[in-house]
Amino acid sequence: MNHAQKLIIASPSKGRLQENAAAFFARAGLELTQGRGARDYRGSISGLDNVEVAYLSASEITSRLARGEAHLGVTGEDLIREEILQPESKVELLAPLGFGSANVVVAVPQAWIDVRSMADISDVASHFRARHGRGLRVATKYVNTTRRFFSQHNIGDYRIVESSGATEGAPAAGSADLIVDITTTGATLAANALKVLEDGIILRSQANLVASLTACWSDTALESARIILSRIAAEEVARKTREVRITFMELTDSLIKDCERLYEAKLLSKSSNESAFSCPAKNVGSFADWLVAQGATRVTSSKLDYIFSAENLLWSRLRMRLR
Repeated sequence: MNHAQKLIIASPSKGRLQENAAAFFARAGLELTQGRGARDYRGSISGLDNVEVAYLSASEITSRLARGEAHLGVTGEDLIREEILQPESKVELLAPLGFGSANVVVAVPQAWIDVRSMADISDVASHFRARHGRGLRVATKYVNTTRRFFSQHNIGDYRIVESSGATEGAPAAGSADLIVDITTTGATLAANALKVLEDGIILRSQANLVASLTACWSDTALESARIILSRIAAEEVARKTREVRITFMELTDSLIKDCERLYEAKLLSKSSNESAFSCPAKNVGSFADWLVAQGATRVTSSKLDYIFSAENLLWSRLRMRLR
C-alpha cells in the first residue's frame, strides 16, 4: 500500500493521554498497536491494513493536523484553539472524548480582594498605569487565546510574559501580575495564592477526536475513516443506550406512544409475552418504575456493545466538511 494513500491517525505518545486514547479506540473494537514496543513511534490498528498510527506529543498532533500531515488525531481543544490560526478552516472537532478535561482560566492573586471579574481587571490596569507607569503583565503559554479573550472584554493595557515553566509561580516571583493557565482542580492555583475570576473561564477543554480538512484524503483513507468512525459512533450510541425488555399484561398503541413521549423509549419488538424497547441509559430507572405502575410484571435492562445504523453522524459530519 502506498504510504500516501493510507489513513494516518495521530495518537498521544505517552502518559495518561496515551492510555486514555488507546482505551477510547479499544471500546470501539479498534486495537492500537506499536510496532516494536513503547519506543516505536509508528503503529497500526489490528485488522485494518490501510491505517497507520503516529505516536506524537499533543502539541505535535495539533500541528500535523493543521498542516494536513495526519487525517485524524486525538488532542486537546485548548491546543486547537491556541495553536491553529482560524481552526474552523483547517480542522473539524468530530467528538469530545471524555478525558483530558481542564479549564483555561484567568487567575489573579488572592490578595486582590476587590478583583472578582474581567471588568475589574480593566480598572486594575488603569491603576497600574497611573501608579507604576506600565500596564499589567500577564504570564501565559496561551498567547493567542489570551489576546482574543482580553479583546472580547475590551482590555488592551497589558503585556504578555510568555511562560515556559510553571506559570502559576510568576506572580509570586514578581515576573507577572496575573496569569492565564490551564487547570484541572484549581489546587495548584490555590497553593500559589491565586484565584480564578468569576467570569475568567476562557475554555472548558477536553481531548477531542479531530479531523484534518487540509490533508490529502485518498479513497482508501476515506474508506478507512468511514469504518473507524462507524465503529466509534456505534460504541458511543450503545454506551448511552439500554435495551429494556418488558413482560406486559397488555401493550397498547397509547402506551407505546407514552413510552417515547415521556422517556424517549422506542419500540424494537412486540409479542404477546414480551416486548423490547431501546431507551437512553439516563432514563432507564424512571422508565422501569413507570412500566411497573402501568402493569408490567417484569422489566429487565441490558447493556449493548454496539448499535450500528445506516446513518453515521460522525462520518456524515466529516464528509460534509471535506466537501
